Amino acid sequence: MLRLATASLVGTAIEFYDFFVYGTAAALVLGPLFFPSFSPLAGTLAAFGTFAAGFIARPVGSIVFGHIGDRYGRRPVLIGSLLTTGLATVAVGCVPSYASIGIAAPVLLLTLRFIQGLGLGGEWGGAVLLTAEHAPPARRALWGCFPQMGPPLGFLLANGLMLALTAALSRAQFLDWGWRVPFWAAGVLAAGGLMLRSSLAESPQFLELAKTGRRAAAPVAEVFRNHWRLLLLTAGALSTGYAIFYSVSTWALAYGTERLGVSPTLMLALVMAAVVVQGLLTPVVALLGDRFGRRSMCLAGSMLAVVWMFPFIALLCTGEPMLMFLGFVMALIAFVTIFAVLAAYLPELYEPRVRCTGAAVGYNLAGLLGGALTPVVATALSDGEATPWGVAVWLTGIAVLSTACFAALPETRPRPHPAGAQPAHPGEESVSA
Repeated sequence: MLRLATASLVGTAIEFYDFFVYGTAAALVLGPLFFPSFSPLAGTLAAFGTFAAGFIARPVGSIVFGHIGDRYGRRPVLIGSLLTTGLATVAVGCVPSYASIGIAAPVLLLTLRFIQGLGLGGEWGGAVLLTAEHAPPARRALWGCFPQMGPPLGFLLANGLMLALTAALSRAQFLDWGWRVPFWAAGVLAAGGLMLRSSLAESPQFLELAKTGRRAAAPVAEVFRNHWRLLLLTAGALSTGYAIFYSVSTWALAYGTERLGVSPTLMLALVMAAVVVQGLLTPVVALLGDRFGRRSMCLAGSMLAVVWMFPFIALLCTGEPMLMFLGFVMALIAFVTIFAVLAAYLPELYEPRVRCTGAAVGYNLAGLLGGALTPVVATALSDGEATPWGVAVWLTGIAVLSTACFAALPETRPRPHPAGAQPAHPGEESVSA
């Protein structure tokens, strides 16, 4: 389990490094480089628009890779998704600026961002399923939190490299070539991840499905036909986690540097410090999820988000580093209280034959509302406002929606079966909706 969980953690860290490095670049440099004729606000909006394209691609990627995972195994998904995202990320670092090739530059950027999103759409489902389906039921949330620690590690790696470059280089050097270095580094990381994942064993639950001939012939059709309500509930429930994370890591980064006049280096450092706290709390929350239930933790996180979004905006707008850090930390505590248990919760909600598709599509559909729209909407709502309360209203509204969806979902924490009783699905010891 330790070897498998570590491989999942490293792989998701690499994939999310690729995804996050683009978000940081969108907040800091992509506007002036690829949309120079726009005003600063319009350029940032356009850069965040290409950022959103990755989220639009993620549900498509989850359908494609989910089909592969449910028909041919979880393991091939891990290899294919890592290759897709890694190659697209390296290519982003090679795209010439608008000054060199004109309109072709933002078109290439948009295309590569879409391909990047396709790969990441498959990554999460494959990684968490391979870990969760190997894990003992009583500790599934704990082992499942390993791939959930990959995103904060990827974020820290991406932003740490960006932070080092912004500190070491002049603004002209950073705009000229420095911002490309983190994208090129993705190639080295992807090669290491492929080596680590090449020897992983296939999920025992998938092997059981293949042996008994119970694999879904058309997983996507089966999910939309038989599990559409569950799909909508999981997408709505998870949307607040995306909204929180990308309001902190992407929108606040741009707002702090452009509107509040805080240096990019300081903003990156504050966000990274808050993400460190998030990463350290992930296994703690996962243990609580094994003890008190997945749904209970998710409800607690979404309700914390409801009450914290207005204080978060108020603290951000002070421009004071420690107050901004407090706002970031509390917001990310709400986020991690939800997302630390997801690697156990979502697989337990879907039956094994369509689990890779259902869990991945639900997870990535949430990214459209929470992740794709939030930086764009927040940037538009904060234009000309001294204190952007409209952003707080947006974030609070999403948190209320998520709370209602979690309330409608069942608890899935495994309970001991009576002597001689068999689980509903071979190899599955938890509730399946």
